[in-house]
Parts: sequence; C-alpha cells; structure tokens
Amino acid sequence: MHRIRSAVFMLFLTFLGVSAAAQPRSASPKAFSEESPIRADMLVAEGRHDMVAAANPLAVEAGRDMLVAGGTAVDAAIATQLVLGLVEPQSSGLGGGAFMLAYDAKTKESQSYDGRETAPASATETMFLTKDGKPLDFIDAYVGGRSVGVPGMLRMMAMAHKAHGKLPWDVLFQPAIHLAENGFPISPRLYMMLGNLKTVASRFSDMHTHYYDGAGNPFPVGSKLQDSDYAHLLKDIARHGPEVFYSGKFARHAVRAIAKSPVSPAVMTLADFAGYKPVVRKPVCALYRSYKICSMGPPSSGATTMLATLKILERYDLAALGPQSAQAIHLISEAMNLAYADRDTYLADPAFIAVPVDGLIDSHYLDERAKLIDLGKASGPFTAGVPPGASTATRAADVGSPMPSTSNISVVDKYGNVVEWTGTVQAPFGSFLRVDGVLLNNELTDFAFAPQKNGAAVANRVAPGKRPRSSMTPTLVFDSGGHFTLGMGSAGGSRIISHVIKSLIAVIDWHLDPQAAIQQPNFFKTQDGLQIDPGPVLDAARSGLEARGHTIIAEGNNSGMTAIQAVYDSKGNVHYLGGADPRREGIAVGN
Repeated sequence: MHRIRSAVFMLFLTFLGVSAAAQPRSASPKAFSEESPIRADMLVAEGRHDMVAAANPLAVEAGRDMLVAGGTAVDAAIATQLVLGLVEPQSSGLGGGAFMLAYDAKTKESQSYDGRETAPASATETMFLTKDGKPLDFIDAYVGGRSVGVPGMLRMMAMAHKAHGKLPWDVLFQPAIHLAENGFPISPRLYMMLGNLKTVASRFSDMHTHYYDGAGNPFPVGSKLQDSDYAHLLKDIARHGPEVFYSGKFARHAVRAIAKSPVSPAVMTLADFAGYKPVVRKPVCALYRSYKICSMGPPSSGATTMLATLKILERYDLAALGPQSAQAIHLISEAMNLAYADRDTYLADPAFIAVPVDGLIDSHYLDERAKLIDLGKASGPFTAGVPPGASTATRAADVGSPMPSTSNISVVDKYGNVVEWTGTVQAPFGSFLRVDGVLLNNELTDFAFAPQKNGAAVANRVAPGKRPRSSMTPTLVFDSGGHFTLGMGSAGGSRIISHVIKSLIAVIDWHLDPQAAIQQPNFFKTQDGLQIDPGPVLDAARSGLEARGHTIIAEGNNSGMTAIQAVYDSKGNVHYLGGADPRREGIAVGN
C-alpha cells in the first residue's frame, strides 16, 4: 500500500517542466525567496467519494492511502503532514505548529484545534532588541536557538486523532517511515530553496551535512534522499505516542541543540517541552452573502481579518464587477487594508490579551469602517478603529513579517468529514536547527520585536508561555442549509489571509471552480503600492487601478493554497472538486 509510485513524482515534474535528471541552476541567494515555476492551466481534480490536496504529490499519496484503508479525514491529514515534514521540510513539520478545522459529518459540528508553538519560560519581551534597545533586523533574528518556540504540532495531532481518528495511530506513520528509510526524490522546489539558502545553512552542521554535498551544493533534483534519523523518531512516536517527543530523547536533544546553537544560543528546558498543551477552540464564524464561513480565531488573526474584509465587501456587487475588474481589485484591496489595520493592533494570544473578536466583525462597526473607502481613489495606510469591546488601553500596531513559508492540507473523506490543516515552521527551514530528522521552528519571530511603540504596548509582544500571533487561515464554508460546500487554506506568511479572501470571492462571487479560483492573481496592498501577480488580469486592470491612484508593483505573491468544493445535484448527491496552487508543487487527487 505504501510503495512509492514514481509516476506521481514524474507527473509533477512534468507540470513544472523539469525532467528528473535535470539540475536547475541555483538561484542567486535571496534569503527568503520561495519563487517557483508556475504551472499554467492546471485542471480541477474531481472525486465522487473523497479528496486530498496538499503541497507535494508524495504527501497526497500518503493521505490517499489512509482514505483507501477506511480512515477519516483526520487520519489522512496526519499521514499527509508526516510526509510533508520529510519532503517539504522548509515549510512544515513536527518541529513546528499547526491549526486545524475539523467538520464532523455525524454531529454537523466544527471544531478548531490550536497546535501553535509557545514561548519558553526564559523568553522576555526584550529578547529581540539590540543592546541599545532597537528591534533587531529580521535577518539577524530568524535563525538559531533564540527563535525557537516549543513545538505544538504533534500533541495537536494526537488530540485530533483521539477525537476523530479511525485507523490505529501507528498506521498513520507508515508512509513517512517508508519514504524516510527508502529515500524520496528531491523536488525542484526543495532544491531551489536549499540553493537560495546554502550560505545560511552552512552555519548549521546537522542541516548542512544532510542536505548538501561535499562541495556545499544541494543534492540535485531527482536524487534520492534518505533520512534514518526521521525514520527512527517516527517509529518511536508510532510505538509509544507523543510523550517520547515531549518528555523523552527528542526533547533532550532539542534542548541541547538550542543551548549549543552556533547562532543565538538560548535556553529551553525539558519542562517547557513537557508542559506544552494544545487547545480545542470554537471556530469564529460569520455570514458572507448566504454562506456561513468559519476559520481560526486568536491566536490566529485569520478569521477576524478575513471575515471583516468580506463583511465590508458585502455591500458591493462583486459578481457584476467580475474578476478582471479594476474596481473589484480596488475594493477588495481597500477592504483588506482596513481589516489588516485592526488585525495589526488587536490580535494576539487570548490567554494574555483580551481580543475583541465579536467587535472586530460587528456589522455596525464595519458599516462605519466601510465609509473610509473611496470608490474612486486609493487610500493611504488606514489606522485601526475602536471596535466594540476593545480595551481602553492604548495599543500600538505590529505589522508582522510576510514570510512565504507554511503548508496547507485539505481533506474530505467518504464519511463526509472535512479537515483544513495549516502547518508551519515559520521562515523557510525554520531555525535551521535539525534535531533527530526534524527542523525546529523559528516561530518566536512571529512576535513583535518591540514590546512598545511610542509609549503604547504592543498586543503581540513576547511573554513566557505565550503563543505568537499567526495569519494561518484554515477555512470551512457552509451553505444556507448547513451543508459543507468549500474548504481552503494557504501558505504565505501575513498574506495568507489575503490569498484565502481572494479565492473565496472567486468561488462564491465569480463562480469559479477551486482550481481556477486559486490560479487567480494574488494581490496585497503594501506601503509601497499594490503588489499583484503579473499576467492577463493585471494587464486588463492596470490602467483602471493606476487611474484610482494605485502604484502597481507587478510582482508575484507566493502562496500555497489547497481547496476542496462540494457540489450537490438536484437529488442531494455530492461530488468534489479540488485544487492546488500552481505556484508550488501540490496536487489534488479525488476518488
């Protein structure tokens, strides 16, 4: 069942226009680039019974194996993630964290699971300041021991499996163990990322030895990479459960690696590991048009920012404007900009900060916010409003980093259960500390580096035990009858939310299938202008956008979306459409 199907790998190489024997030239070092060849005109996947979509075909195959064996969507998502941590280590893995939304077809209920990393007890709110009190440059903060948070993904996996799993725990690990022991072919994207970051990687011996040859170059595309360390760790976890990770050998090795990091050594203790707890949270939901849309609440900023944007846009007929309309792009980008201003000011870990969740998506409040949009003119940066329930304490904005890493998984099983799962190690390859086959995250850099600005406290400042604010936006959509109709999520750092908003509008308002929706250009308003993917849509809308005062930055916004749509016929029978982002290497496969 778990035999590698080389045809799957060859298929996605064909999509990328790269032969298995080819060795693309290494790009000039760009510390945070994730630019990949864009596959054009990918076809929407179809399935009558189930669907898996993820960022790598080998991970999708692992999820499919679980579904074929009778597993649930959660079973499939776990197996998929375990393989992603091996074949796409730059984006997610057991050394990081995740958020998951799970829909249970029997109970008709959705739950969200918080496996976000936490700051160790040694963390201080000044840990990312220089000696003279200024915030570190991101390039100086993002690697090494100081940036590592306590990983949360594995305990979240175990909690979700206990609640929603069907297959035995150890079965879920077999595809990843098989690939780690027998080797997997290095993908073009992994090769490219290793090439872009080889100077950074050279400072970390465990990572450099594993991914690079004696000359310091990444192993070429298509060559097989084995990982006995990862295989041994997975066998231990499969046999004994997550405690071997949090209280056993792995925790000891991680604590030592963080303390002895060649860059920014820091203190994390065995108590930090042992004390980690995932959290079950109620999803944050609101109506858009006739659809109920649910996503991840704090410490994610995804739900409130996405829902506020959509509720502002409800007053406009986006369907009539169409996907190539300058006016539609103008309105969407302005609404996003309003919602992001509130996000930057109010969102943080709710265990430490009172987040006005209901107020941020309150219709009357958003009526007032919407009045700030000029239909014919681009606005400057918006400032945060004062939503109902907001603390009277003055807070300063913290924008956050647009790191393009992270990975999303979409699954629906034959029972009708659905999972949207977004996992991350933060920046590509996380902290670059590799422990027992696992790359430790650099998630603490998602905190604000400066705890105060102009005398005002920043909500997302560092504190021991605190979870850094996230933009991960795993999303479920239900029709007016309560039936599941759409699930999606994305990679892309702080721009994840904008990618999901764009794709939701493309499906709901413009009636595109999920693959076509994902392939619509990404766009995001920065301080320098409106950054938008180059192509036919920009060509059609450019003059209209410039006439409205937008400075156009024709540059790709790297994302990594996956999506599944449920389509019902007149008799209530369902079939599924799936999509994966052409900007990366993912596929969607249905049965």
